[in-house]
Amino acid sequence: MRNDAKKTELVPGTLEMLILKTIERNAGPMHGYGIARYIKQISGDVLQVEEGSLYPALQRLAIKGWVKAEWGQSENNRRARLYKLTPAGRKQLKQEVADFERVLEAILRVVQPT
Repeated sequence: MRNDAKKTELVPGTLEMLILKTIERNAGPMHGYGIARYIKQISGDVLQVEEGSLYPALQRLAIKGWVKAEWGQSENNRRARLYKLTPAGRKQLKQEVADFERVLEAILRVVQPT
C-alpha cells in the first residue's frame, strides 16, 4: 500500500478544533467544502475530512454557539452555508489548542526514546 493512499484517522475530539482553527486562519466566513479542502491542503493531504463527519461537526459547533452559520455565496457564486467564528468560538479554540498541545507533549514523552 502506498503511503499517500493510507487513510489517516483523526484523533477523537480534534475535528472540531481543526474546523475552528481553519475558520480563524481564513479570517472570514467559509463554507463546508472550503473548510475540508483547506484542512486537506494544509496537512499535505494527510488529513481528509469526509462530508459525513464535517457537516455534523459544523452543526454541533453552531449549536454550541462557537460558529455562526448564514446563507451566502461561495467563490463560484453558488448558494452556500457560510460559517464564521464567534467570540465564544475563539475562546473555545484557545482552550482546545492548549489541551491538545498538553496531550501531544505527553504522547511524545511516551513514544520518544529517552
